[in-house]
Amino acid sequence: MKDMYRNSRNLFEGSKGAYPRAMFKSVGYTQKDLEKPVIGVVSSWSEFHPGSYPNKELAQFVKAGIWAAGGTPVEFHTIAVCDAIAQGKGMHFSLPSRELVAAEIELMVGSGGFDGLVFLPSCDKSPTGMLMAATRINIPTIFLPPGPMMSNFRDGKQWVMPDIKEAMGAVKDQLITQEEFDTIENDTCTTIGVCGMMGTGNTMGCIIEALGMSLPGAATIPAVYAEKRRLAKETGERIVQMVKEDLRPRQILTKENLVNAIRFLMAIGGSTNAVLHLPALAKEADLELTLDEIDYLSETTPCIAKYKPSSKYTLWDFYLAGGVGAILGLLDPLLHKNFPTVIKENITKYYGPVKDWESIRTLENPLQPKGGIVVLKGSLAPNGAVVKVSGIKDAPKRQVGTAKTFESEEDLMYHIMHKEIKPGDVLVIRYEGPQGGPGMREMSIPAAILTGMGLGDSVAMITDGRFSGATRGFCIGHVTPEAQVGGPIAIVQDGDQIEIDIEHKKLNLLISEEEMAERFKKLSPRKPPVNKGFLGLYCRNVGQADKGATLDNFDK
Repeated sequence: MKDMYRNSRNLFEGSKGAYPRAMFKSVGYTQKDLEKPVIGVVSSWSEFHPGSYPNKELAQFVKAGIWAAGGTPVEFHTIAVCDAIAQGKGMHFSLPSRELVAAEIELMVGSGGFDGLVFLPSCDKSPTGMLMAATRINIPTIFLPPGPMMSNFRDGKQWVMPDIKEAMGAVKDQLITQEEFDTIENDTCTTIGVCGMMGTGNTMGCIIEALGMSLPGAATIPAVYAEKRRLAKETGERIVQMVKEDLRPRQILTKENLVNAIRFLMAIGGSTNAVLHLPALAKEADLELTLDEIDYLSETTPCIAKYKPSSKYTLWDFYLAGGVGAILGLLDPLLHKNFPTVIKENITKYYGPVKDWESIRTLENPLQPKGGIVVLKGSLAPNGAVVKVSGIKDAPKRQVGTAKTFESEEDLMYHIMHKEIKPGDVLVIRYEGPQGGPGMREMSIPAAILTGMGLGDSVAMITDGRFSGATRGFCIGHVTPEAQVGGPIAIVQDGDQIEIDIEHKKLNLLISEEEMAERFKKLSPRKPPVNKGFLGLYCRNVGQADKGATLDNFDK
């Protein structure tokens, strides 16, 4: 593809540069400023949620570092949806925001003239949208994840975001009082920062560091720490040097490095959403990353650390134990090493010591012999589905349950809140995929309520939607093909038997081939659920989850 992105020299040179020079001078930049490397500081700051909130201040420290190193910072912003706030109807907009973040940055950079970029992501979809933009634009780029919020220490326990969701189920079943519930709601999110669990926000922040796209330690230093502000300055200084070195994202984001990122994901029992995001990133880099490859890497990577909601440990514990560098050091025998990072050194320079062995194990003594995520296939999911086994307590190797079908998350929630759920039930939620939702909503609230009711490990949920990194329990998502495009999940009926075989990686609808064919004949195509606006555009063009749920049809 033709290089569409100009640098500051192209923008400002000669008499034709008078227009943009005048625009910059009008807001305070001098001629001398415009002769330095111009660095875009791209912040996802907003007052919308705690994961974005630190970035307004952190951007000022990044800019101070850029000025000190002889560059000229130019700050602009992009959106960052909060999945906690988006729960329910708002979740239609969350995954699509990933594509919009990448597009916003592409358009801003393409219309201007930048020599380098610093990205300050937030939670969930903004880190991946920014990674996709960095790969697409391919000028020197470095990241500064905001870092986790601090835990609330109370009653001998660390309280973080998933405790609120599980408390919703507990108060419904009168396992806790309303006063106890109010205390949990008011005190759990104790500071600004990304929720202190291994949800998607922290999973992707840690993956950014594991990829070598940020300075060491960036992902797990708490958002409120002075150490984070010092690192922000160093990040600003480093990007100016990266511009001089012409060190670009595609030199770092190789197939070997993506393989490393998958191994890291499996080793920490991270969010299943990363199984959507890393194939999407690979596609931006003109690489392929299939579910079969991801499954192989999970099969051959021990799980050596788990954090809330999959254990009692939080991101605070991960930070104290050594963070991303400690895990990379332990994974060394399994990692590729022949590529640079933003510090222009081999990935081994990111290794750090394990400072506390309480929450981290060795490869020889893992928590699980295999990775935290398993890919299932079978007659119910011919192209695959994913389950976070690190979040299931005493997961049975195989079980067969009776299906109860639901046409939406709202349908499921009504059933949970008003009707009986029994151990052994298999709750099938469809028409929640990328096209059918639209937006592939996550079912984390109903999953957490079931956990709070004590049913999280005995009731299975299966959906063509997705689950949060904050989810634990028997939750199978990303079923492909989705119901909207006529996948087998669309023909499941109440009372059908469904086989879930984690040991052999099977997910089967136990009806005959003849019965299956007859049901497909009777299946009527559904119209797109949304026709207008960005969601309509997304609905018409988004691909399937096993390919990363990217806007595939734009390439046709």
